[in-house]
Formats: sequence, structure tokens, C-alpha cells
Amino acid sequence: MKKLLASTILAVGLTAFAGSASAEDCGSITVASMNWQTAEVLSQIDKIMLEAMGCEVEIVPGDTMPTLTAMMEKGQPDVAPEAWINAVREPLDKAVNEGKLVYAGKVFAEGGVEGWWIPKYLAEAHPNIKTIDDALAHPELFPDPEDDSNGAVHNCPSGWNCQISTGNLFKAYGAEDKGFRLVDTGSAAGLDGSIAKAYEGKKGWMGYYWAPTSILGKYEMVRLDHGVPHDKDHWDKCTAVIDCEDPKKNAWAVSEVYTVAVKDLVDRLPVAAEYFKNRSMTNLELGKLTAWMSDNQATGVEGAEYFIQNSENLWSKWVSPEVAAKVKKAAS
Repeated sequence: MKKLLASTILAVGLTAFAGSASAEDCGSITVASMNWQTAEVLSQIDKIMLEAMGCEVEIVPGDTMPTLTAMMEKGQPDVAPEAWINAVREPLDKAVNEGKLVYAGKVFAEGGVEGWWIPKYLAEAHPNIKTIDDALAHPELFPDPEDDSNGAVHNCPSGWNCQISTGNLFKAYGAEDKGFRLVDTGSAAGLDGSIAKAYEGKKGWMGYYWAPTSILGKYEMVRLDHGVPHDKDHWDKCTAVIDCEDPKKNAWAVSEVYTVAVKDLVDRLPVAAEYFKNRSMTNLELGKLTAWMSDNQATGVEGAEYFIQNSENLWSKWVSPEVAAKVKKAAS
């Protein structure tokens, strides 16, 4: 009930400001809410901020490919708050060059990252372990949950593309010959559970994960250096190909994640353009927010309200003092 009341007060407050907040003709804006946690909460944060600028905001359901395709072809929705663009970079660049869309801002300060991780407490206890090769030299620090005479590398969930690449990298780094077994975690829940169990028992753990996520917001992990740069050609021809015979050491590419907007929006509303340009979080900051959401079974709306009420030092830097004051007053 307390959460519902806070939600109602915030919504009413922002609606009141919407009528008088901006002298500019903001009008109606559609914001896509993708079907994963970080994208959901970002869309709701954007809704709060844009409403404080005097906009009427509608949240519409979305997903990466259909949303970006619709924006390129139809100019709707107006904003995709969290677009992972690596797989669609070529057509997106074309739409930007044609003046249809803009890369309005970088969502994650470090980009979306994948790799092999170890617990922060273990990295601090063994500062000499920086790379995958360093870790593989110490199977005793990463015991196999079924046979602690072996080390273990926990694989990506079954059926995901990263399961193939992790398997190939396990082979490329000679992990089996160094006393390790590749552990099948079965599912995302199984992978998460293995991290939680290791962390809560202060045990060694090594395996695949990605950021930003709620798990890495709750359990601080350190990503191991691959010791080599990303080789896209080998990745496409071998690292990401099932049953590749001769995989080489390789590194995941950093995924570029942008807020994408229709150019008309940023042209007619410079205050929104400036907001999207500034609206960036570290993976840890966003991970801590989504960890709170997971622990509290919170929706994107509730996560956004929690963020506004508890992270003023962060979001107030994204907007003008006038807009920040309106958001703060509405949330109080």
C-alpha cells in the first residue's frame, strides 16, 4: 500500500507539472519498453523525466529488431531507451546518415560486456589473477561442485549462443588439460544460483556472465582479461560456431548500447536531446538498481520511482536545475 501510494503521488505530481513545465511545444512522445529488466526501468525513468519537461508520454511494448525496424521505416516509436545495436549497426547507420534517426546517448558507460568472471573477494585475495590464463593456472581456487579435485568453468545457459562461444574458448585456452571441467548450468536460473551459492559461502567460482545485470549488482564480480583483443573474423568463423575444430584465444566484443531517437524529436526538443546525451550509468549502478528490483519483485515503474527517490545525486546531473526541481518536488 505504501508503495502504491508513493506511485500515485509521483504520477499525479508529474501530471500536474506536465501542463506548465515547458514553454517548448513538446507534445506527445512514444517510448519503447523492451522486454528485459534494464530496458523496462530505463523506459519508466525516461517517462518521468520527459513528463517533467512538459511532454505527454506513452510507453509502448518493444523488442530490439521490431522496434528499431519500425523507427527506421515508420518513424515510430520516438525513443528506444536501450538499443543493443551491434547486430543492426549497418541499417541504423544508414538511417542516421539519412537524417531519420540519431544516436541520442550512450546508455552504459562501459558498454554491454560479456566474459568470464570471478568473485571480487577472490580477486582481491589473489591480485596476481588478472587474466583467464592466470585463473586457469589455479584449479584449486575454482573447485568443481561435483569433484573438488578438478577446477570448474561454469558455462552459459543451454541454448544460448554464448554456450557455443564459451565451449570454444574453454578449448582454446586448454582448460581441460589444466585440470578444469566445463560445467553445464542448464539455465539462467542455474547459472545465477551457482554464483549466489559460491558468493554466500565465499567459495571460488569462475564462469560466463554478462553486464549490466541484477546478479552482478548484488554479487560483485571481476571480469578476467582474455589476454588477446577481439578478433571479429575468427569469432564469426570459429569462436561462435558449434564444433569449430581449431578455436583460438579470443575476447568478446564490447556491445554498443545506445538510446536511439527519431531526429524530429531531438530537433524540436533540445532539452530532451540534452537529457538523453547525459543519461548514462555505469554497469554497477544499473546492476544495483535491478538487484533491488529483483529482491523486491518490483516492476519497471516501481524501479524508476525507487531510483528517483534514492539516486538524486545521479539523475539530477542529467537535466537542468529547473527540471530536476520539478522531478524532486513531484517525488517528495
